[in-house]
Amino acid sequence: MRAAFYSCTGPARDVLEVGEQPTPQPAAGEVLVRVRASGINPADVKRRAGWRGLTMGHSLVIPHTDGAGEIVDAGPGVDRSRIGQRVWLWNAQGGYGTAGRAFGTAAEYVAIPTGQAAPLSDRLSFEAGACLGVPAMTAHRAVYADGPVEGQTILVNGAAGAVGHFAVQLATAGGATVFGTVGNDAAAAHARAAGAAAIIDRKREDIVARVFELTGGQGVDRIVEVDFGANHAVDVAMLRVNGTIASYSSSSNPEPVFPYYAFANKGANLRVIQGFCIPEEARRAGEECLVRLAAEGRLSVAVAAAYPLSDIVTAHEHVERGSLGNVVVALGQDA
Repeated sequence: MRAAFYSCTGPARDVLEVGEQPTPQPAAGEVLVRVRASGINPADVKRRAGWRGLTMGHSLVIPHTDGAGEIVDAGPGVDRSRIGQRVWLWNAQGGYGTAGRAFGTAAEYVAIPTGQAAPLSDRLSFEAGACLGVPAMTAHRAVYADGPVEGQTILVNGAAGAVGHFAVQLATAGGATVFGTVGNDAAAAHARAAGAAAIIDRKREDIVARVFELTGGQGVDRIVEVDFGANHAVDVAMLRVNGTIASYSSSSNPEPVFPYYAFANKGANLRVIQGFCIPEEARRAGEECLVRLAAEGRLSVAVAAAYPLSDIVTAHEHVERGSLGNVVVALGQDA
């Protein structure tokens, strides 16, 4: 099969290759998926780059944790009626703190545990399905980790980002009132279309003042945070007593100084979200929620660009530059 792979970490142009690799066979409990689209997340490019000392963990890696395609074979112990199903995939490769799986979705085929292949609604394309694993599941955990959110007020920092865009939709679907912070007009339109009740331009507005204006001075119950190190002081200032900050990243400052008493004075809760560490019960709940919303036509997925496998270097560089929407590799574009 054709696949992208690397045998050492470094810049995309230096380490990524495209060529032939053995087609996997499904082991017990696994399904074989013909990959139609492979999603690229920031975590994928960070692992490939060796960000903050991340090491290979394997002699050869086929990258990308997320993907979508059809089940074409099933290993022992798997119901063979699954063959032919359209599915989206999660946690196909790697992890933080562990080597994880070596072979991800940037290939024509991937063998993966059957529980990591969730039904993909006919309402979603393969390209859209390939964007669900990390961003949508992280968003679900960030919104629902502490229970239902109906009647709550939730602020999503970075509401136009891959995780933020899903968080706005999921919190709104759960009955919360959602505010979103953005950095430009295009991002504002993107977050508003996802269901945000109010948009706050972080470059032009005082976020805390605007939140208190919107909430009658009460603050928000929950904050979905894209960069804890940069925003924790502002976050706790606009948090209600006993409110929660659910943070899934702190890229700008990986070792922030924690303002303990600012949090303690409000009884504030800090929940750190890691998509590779979501408990099984919560993961199944997230899957079920996403499958249901997609089937109901209530889940919007923004695909910024789809590249052929031969252009995977360009695709990785696109993710590193940033974009409004997700970047995918569309398998089959290289005839």
